[in-house]
Amino acid sequence: LKGRDLWVLVLGRFPAQHKIGIPEFKYVANMHGDETVGREILLHLIDFLVSSYSRDPVVTRLLNNTRIHIMPTMNPDGFEATKVPDCYYTRGRYNKNGEDLNRNFPDAFENNNADIQPETQAVINWIKNETFVLSANLHGGALVASYTFDNGNSVTGSSQGYSRSPDDDVFVHLAKTYSANHASMYKGTGCDNRQTFPEGITNGYSWYQLEGGMQDYNYVWGQCFEITLELSCCKYPPEDQLEKFWRDNKAALIEYMKQVHLGVKGQVTDKNGNPIPNAIVEAKGRPHICPYRTNEHGEYFLLLLPGTYVINATLPGFRSMLKTVEIPDNTGNFSAVRQDFSFSEVSIRPTAAASCPKIPLYQELERALSAAVKPALHILCLMAILLGMFQ
Repeated sequence: LKGRDLWVLVLGRFPAQHKIGIPEFKYVANMHGDETVGREILLHLIDFLVSSYSRDPVVTRLLNNTRIHIMPTMNPDGFEATKVPDCYYTRGRYNKNGEDLNRNFPDAFENNNADIQPETQAVINWIKNETFVLSANLHGGALVASYTFDNGNSVTGSSQGYSRSPDDDVFVHLAKTYSANHASMYKGTGCDNRQTFPEGITNGYSWYQLEGGMQDYNYVWGQCFEITLELSCCKYPPEDQLEKFWRDNKAALIEYMKQVHLGVKGQVTDKNGNPIPNAIVEAKGRPHICPYRTNEHGEYFLLLLPGTYVINATLPGFRSMLKTVEIPDNTGNFSAVRQDFSFSEVSIRPTAAASCPKIPLYQELERALSAAVKPALHILCLMAILLGMFQ
């Protein structure tokens, strides 16, 4: 960075620190410095939330039950470098070093050899130090809500032109939540006749393949569901249009934040009631390639749509504990269903955080699956030969 800080404003009843049971949410804008609408509407959002607290019951309950982090600009150098506003593209897209920050994160599918930039590293550290549950990053140049995965391989079905995550149903819901509450995104007309997005949403890979993107990094390594919001056909519109952009997005921004209360949350404790960090807690049938683990307070948060799920809490080296949970739509109550796990026979001292390797994990999984398939193919070939001999 050129001596500029990345500023984050934290809003909530307890803004200074994480409180047990209160999920963490974030909005990030302007990672492409010439895409300015997100930067401006997040400043409007901050003003609206602060001025509406204790006056608006929805905003009040949202802030009482959520810790909201807002980063209006991830690329202040690129923004400052955009001297001549343009609807399509300027060099201000990149940071001071000429790097695209949304191609700069570790990738779960390919070796991303880009030098990690200071802005990227700052966001990686931020994700590591907070228990983010839900997020969105705000862009310009299209009008659509795009969701994980942005990259893919045969494991995620990319050969069919769609890269599906284990939580695809939740991501579709999240994208539709924003689109349906936006003034026009839900119409799906896009920005020209060549590009349409049914219901105003798209799988990232289906739109175009992207390596080193921030939303995939959040989901795989940050245990945080993130979608990408393209909010304006014009990347850097005239100043007199900004008020309309705020009005068009206001309801969607609020409704999307409420989705951080989907699903189930809880604590994993030992026989003395002490929290157990690094326990694996996941819904049966949807394992993450980097297992989702409890934080230092023994907390977990899983975004799940209404339904019946079996939640599996596992302590490596000990047994697993399964609990069936009925999940209603609790977003209006501003609290996910609570389901705690107590390992009464275990007494555990806190351990160092379990790290997930930054190698392309899905590439490794693809290799492992292909190695497992080869013996099966050999057996099939041998059977075919034997059948031919005996016929």
